[in-house]
Amino acid sequence: MKIIIFGATGMVGQGVLRECLLAADVEQVTAVGRTSLTQSDPKLHQVLLADMYRPEMIEEQLKGYDACFFCLGMSSSGKSEAVYRRETYDMTLGVAKLLAAHSPNMTFTYVSGAGTDSSEKGRVMWARVKGRTENDLQKLPFASVCLFRPGIIVPLHGIESKTASYRIFYRLSKPLLALARKLFPRQIITTEILGQAMLNAARGEAGRYVLESKDIGALAKSVQANGSDV
Repeated sequence: MKIIIFGATGMVGQGVLRECLLAADVEQVTAVGRTSLTQSDPKLHQVLLADMYRPEMIEEQLKGYDACFFCLGMSSSGKSEAVYRRETYDMTLGVAKLLAAHSPNMTFTYVSGAGTDSSEKGRVMWARVKGRTENDLQKLPFASVCLFRPGIIVPLHGIESKTASYRIFYRLSKPLLALARKLFPRQIITTEILGQAMLNAARGEAGRYVLESKDIGALAKSVQANGSDV
């Protein structure tokens, strides 16, 4: 498979990238972002895009992929709905529409979050915006659209969040998260599980899927069954 990842420098994106580079059936990974990645790998190709609202600037480099893992995510804290909608809805749909025009047979996977509001009418601003984003992604002519709604994600393998407050949270809560994972394994996933599940979504049957944390965990478990080297 040929995979393109948006947001590979973030915590989720780092986890997905790691699993892609380990997978035997992934021949090429293109990481699109504002900043360069520090690692190198024969499979990895990096594309810098300073303005994520203008994906047409790299349009020729967005062709020929089997799957897109869209891992870009912004915090809604302290932002108006208009600003957050531009950062979340406008950016995501801008990229997705361009990819759909060139690779309609691909799987487009979007990472939103637990509590996303599909009705678009709830009181929680970020959940409404994410819900609208999910709903409109499902209308695009991709072979598959997979919407991932993880709750708590535990970073593994030295992966860290780019957000300082999140890094502090994970460091302080590490012992508690380890215990919580044992007590509630279906509600708390890891960056490894998330990456494996996203890969398996790209390998699976075409369709429209919404996956909560328990579904993500179940999907990840079937990765080894199909012979991939993860």
